[in-house]
Amino acid sequence: MQESPRIIRVEAVPLNVPLLADFTISSSKLKTVGNVAVRMELDGGVEGWGEVSILSPLTHETQDQALAAISEAEERLVGRLAAAWRPLSDLLFDLFPVFPSVRAGIEMALFDSLARYWQMPLFQFFGGAESSLVTDITIPICSPAKAHDLARHYRNCGFDTIKVKIGQDAVTDFEHLKAIRGGFPECQLLLDANCGFSADEMISLVSQLEKAQMKPVLIEQPVPKADLEGLRRVGEVTGIPVAADESCCSPAEAMRIAAMRAAGVINIKLVKCGVVQAMDIVSVARSAGLDLMIGGMVETRIGMGFAAHFAAGIGAFRWVDLDTPLLLAADPVSGGYRVDGARYMLDIEQHGHGGVLNYSG
Repeated sequence: MQESPRIIRVEAVPLNVPLLADFTISSSKLKTVGNVAVRMELDGGVEGWGEVSILSPLTHETQDQALAAISEAEERLVGRLAAAWRPLSDLLFDLFPVFPSVRAGIEMALFDSLARYWQMPLFQFFGGAESSLVTDITIPICSPAKAHDLARHYRNCGFDTIKVKIGQDAVTDFEHLKAIRGGFPECQLLLDANCGFSADEMISLVSQLEKAQMKPVLIEQPVPKADLEGLRRVGEVTGIPVAADESCCSPAEAMRIAAMRAAGVINIKLVKCGVVQAMDIVSVARSAGLDLMIGGMVETRIGMGFAAHFAAGIGAFRWVDLDTPLLLAADPVSGGYRVDGARYMLDIEQHGHGGVLNYSG
């Protein structure tokens, strides 16, 4: 095979999958995943897969806009050398500066197709540090009774860390967390407010939780994305690591957070910035001594599988939040990683991330 194959096709496929239950966070409510799968074909018929995540208002694209953008991208990508991924990433940024999830989906398909063409698992492409990861599991905003039952269920499934969506109000969130701790007394609690609090509100809630012996191990994006001073204050006052999520969508924002010491953790979601910019954010965070978290929006095993290979290959991610395929009512993907409770095992015998969308194309 030639060292650098050419791209011969880029295809977009609607990816609509129902959830087991409504996924509610402080800023949105989702009943069905309405994403877009990206299939890229190289010389010799080798194909790779990526995923565009659609979750308003956290992502900018609609499904229709993503489908149209990928069709536009195909005209510019066909015939180009796939191994020239840095200039291809620059081209995608020029084409879609405000559609990072589209860029991410196309870049996932590009890297996946290259790894399959070169007959290597994707985690080795990104460095080969690890071949498995342990994820947390998310409990969305729901009734205390439902939260309690979910916590008991996830305890029985072998999870250690529960990520809890908060951001309603301190009283409601406290009852929500108390119910979860009742169902899973020994769990580690990771709180995600999705920008839903002020710094003072978050500090007050943490104080209540500490008095109730429910101190969280991590607080993710407690305040609005522009409030970097609030991020820093929550970490300083509570003494708990704070992760920047919505506040960090580019290498430049990572540099600003590092310079201000606004957060101790950077949450990388490929759909916020694309794969290549995520690699640059990793470099910024590691150079600044910040911890890393890998996450996603609400994706199938295509997007989450790619993210798992990305994080395992690099090997520097202290926090892993790649649970959303476990929340889906159906799995439209064949192959890919294997699941054993909270552990994702990446198969060294599979090339790329190994996942293939079941569809008739």
